[in-house]
Amino acid sequence: MAFSCAMLSAQGTRVVFIGDSITDGNWGVVSNYEPTSAGRSQTDMNHIYGHGYVMLIASHYQSKYPRKGYEFFNRGISGHRLCDLAARWKEDVLDLHPDVLSVLIGTNDVHSYIYSGTAEPFDIEAWETTYRGLLQQVRKQNPSVKLVLCAPFSPLDQALTASLAAAVKELSREFGAVYVPFDSMFGKLLSRGDAPNYWIWDKIHPTPAGHRRMSELWMRKVRL
Repeated sequence: MAFSCAMLSAQGTRVVFIGDSITDGNWGVVSNYEPTSAGRSQTDMNHIYGHGYVMLIASHYQSKYPRKGYEFFNRGISGHRLCDLAARWKEDVLDLHPDVLSVLIGTNDVHSYIYSGTAEPFDIEAWETTYRGLLQQVRKQNPSVKLVLCAPFSPLDQALTASLAAAVKELSREFGAVYVPFDSMFGKLLSRGDAPNYWIWDKIHPTPAGHRRMSELWMRKVRL
């Protein structure tokens, strides 16, 4: 039987999550860590979604609606910035033909900029332009794709992170995407006076409690 793109969606809605280590959660890592999607297991169901908000979302929908045939794909890679997503966009997004695409990126852009030692200001306009180009590609491939754009969050540089989140929010308006304000969610949680590192344990990565809150907010906003 000849392969066709239509066959990819035969099982039901295909949901692709792409981003950095916050999304990654060591998905598909069964022995040594692999820095690419192709090097990881895509069949080991104990590891296939990683251990974070993606797994919580996928497990919710697949356990609650087994007959709807939801398909989920984690394509987070630890350490990646927006430019890294651009380099693997074809393999990890376009080739999967998503019905729903969820993007969470920006934290490592902030981290990399802070520790680069450069005196040059962060080029937010160029960052937004690159992001827009990626969304245009997937929208051109599938005009009806549902886009979910998640705000980056990081206590490392709140001003820069807020600027990137604002750019993501503007792109959400431009593309008619669902906007998930992880930044404001964590901002409220971190201001409550809970124990230090309770929600984000190392100034970048959420704790299990943080991932739970992420999954709940994502599902409230997106509603597959």
